[in-house]
Parts: sequence; C-alpha cells; structure tokens
Amino acid sequence: MQQVPGPVLPDLSIRQLEYLVAVADTTTWAAAAESVGVSPSALSQGLAELERRLGIELFDRVGRRRVLRDAARPVLAHARQVLGLTGDLVRWADRERSGLAGRVRVGMIDAAATIHHVDQLRRFRRERPDVDLHLTVAPSGELLEQLAAGRIDLAIAVQPGDADPAIATQPMLSEELWVYAPPGAEPGSPDSWGPWVLFPEGSHTRAVIAEELVAVGAHVDVIAESHQPDVLAEMVQLGLGWTVLPVTQAERNDPPLRPVRALTERTLVAAWRRGSVRPPALDELIDLLSPGQAGGVSPASTRRN
Repeated sequence: MQQVPGPVLPDLSIRQLEYLVAVADTTTWAAAAESVGVSPSALSQGLAELERRLGIELFDRVGRRRVLRDAARPVLAHARQVLGLTGDLVRWADRERSGLAGRVRVGMIDAAATIHHVDQLRRFRRERPDVDLHLTVAPSGELLEQLAAGRIDLAIAVQPGDADPAIATQPMLSEELWVYAPPGAEPGSPDSWGPWVLFPEGSHTRAVIAEELVAVGAHVDVIAESHQPDVLAEMVQLGLGWTVLPVTQAERNDPPLRPVRALTERTLVAAWRRGSVRPPALDELIDLLSPGQAGGVSPASTRRN
C-alpha cells in the first residue's frame, strides 16, 4: 500500500512565535518590539513572514492599529506552548552543562501560599538549599497564563472550567466555600441575600460561586470586587454586602465573619506544561505538595465552631 505523504510543515521560527506572543501581551507595537529587543519595523517584518509561511492573516487593521484576529487564537496558543517547552529544554541543557539543580519557578494563589502549603514550602527550602525556589503569588487565571507562556514551571491554582490540552493537572485539595453575612443582616432565604462583594468577574472562584448562588435562588447583585479575601472580608465587616469565601480565609481574623451556610467547594490543582522537560527538583516539590493519600483529595480545614 502506497503511503500518503503528510502535509508539508511550514518553516516557522521560534523568533517569529516570540514576536506574536509579545504583540498579544503588550499594549502597543513599540512596547512589543522593545520587549523582544528589536525595532518596530523588524517586528512587523517578522510577523509578516510568519503570516506568509502560515498562509493566513493574523491581524486586522483598526485605523492605524493592527489587532490580533480571534481566528488567530489557536496560533497564539501554539506559540505560547512552543516557547514554554523550548524554555524548559534550554533550562534543562543549562543544568546538564553546569551540573547545578537550577531554579524552580512556582506560582500559587494566596490561599495555597499563605495557608495550605506553608510548611511544605519551608521543608522544600530546608531540604533543597541547592535549588533556587522562586515563588509568585497571583490569581489563578494569571498563573495559568504565566504557566502556558513558560514564565513559571508549576502553578497551584483553582481548577479551571475549560481544560487546556497543553496543561496537565493534578488535584491537590478541596476548600469549602461558605456564605457570610454582614453584621446585623438576617440570614433569611437565598432570595433575600445580597448585595454581594465577590472575587472579580472572570476569576475561576467567582465562576464557581456565581453558578451555585444562581442554583440556590440568590440574586447575584455585585457591588464591589477584589482578588484579596482580606479586602472582601473587611467590606463585609463594614456592612457593604455579603460574600462567599473559603472558610480558611474568612474565619481566621478576629472577629471572624458570620457564617450563614455552606454553598459549594472549589478544587485546587497542581498544573504544569504537558510534555515539558522538568527538573527532578520540580517533581520532588510536586510530590511534597500532593495530598497524603494516594489518588485522594485532601479536604481543607473545616469551619471552626
């Protein structure tokens, strides 16, 4: 049987893909050019060559500006993945040449970094002083973007609603999310709750909360937003509105917020680039952060009485 030849792959360069990501991640063409160390004209020429080799247009013209087309998003996702994996390979080669353990770049949401995994991070630093552990604390969406772009090696984040085939995940723990009322408010039925102070729209935790509030019959009238649980808790104490927070963050202050009822839970996952060349130290850290029982998800601390 005659073998049917596959498609001829275009000769794309890492540099061209880097240009595309730079344009997507900066506000102006000049800033994108500066971020990759070339002139704006060189950036334009490189992206024009990328379009030519792909055979598709990646940008629309809006006045004098060029805006990435929605149809080009798969190209951008591919570029981020290639740059991330290439960076992993380069760092692996550096470690092989130098014989050093190198750097492990970890991103965590605030609850993971300041509550759930404090002891494990301290233990890792104590047991692996040869590893340069670099920690970034940010919201889940931002961490997963940094992970895909190759700027961090591991993310501990809220499980995203949409799976990314380029990202592998492992459940770490589940956190209870409770409804909290401001001082003097009557618990009542869900349709009497609110107004709300919540995590910002677009965050993974906000999506989980909003869906469940609607399911129980609450009106989701949001009057203030913040990524910081302490800020949301303070807004509730000031009587600005109701909120939904992880128990471990809502009730650690004195006085703690007044709980109304359990609403739902969120799952925190470890996420890394699928197919990446990982340093052994990163695997050690993932094992250290993993739940104690094999294949299980450890529950976060429950409400205190």
